[in-house]
Amino acid sequence: MATKTDRIMSLRAVRQLRHVRAFYAAGVLLWAAAAIWTGWTHPASRQMWVSVVLLAVFTSLLFTTSLWLWRLQAGTAGRPAHHAAPRQGVARRRANA
Repeated sequence: MATKTDRIMSLRAVRQLRHVRAFYAAGVLLWAAAAIWTGWTHPASRQMWVSVVLLAVFTSLLFTTSLWLWRLQAGTAGRPAHHAAPRQGVARRRANA
């Protein structure tokens, strides 16, 4: 069973990974546009290849971040929240008279 601090840390990690994933997605879009533009204006130039390499770097970072986020969310999906009641039935006891 995870402690409360483990649960808080995983929620914080998920939130941070979502922000980082959005940053990497913006980087992928930026470098894809730069690679297309430089490929159109200066085909096979150094600037085009630098844009393509940076596009590959940001794509791999986006993929890795998405994979980590997916694994973190899959690991915490089975656990109830800290305020949830346990799913055990309440046993009725009879008083002996």
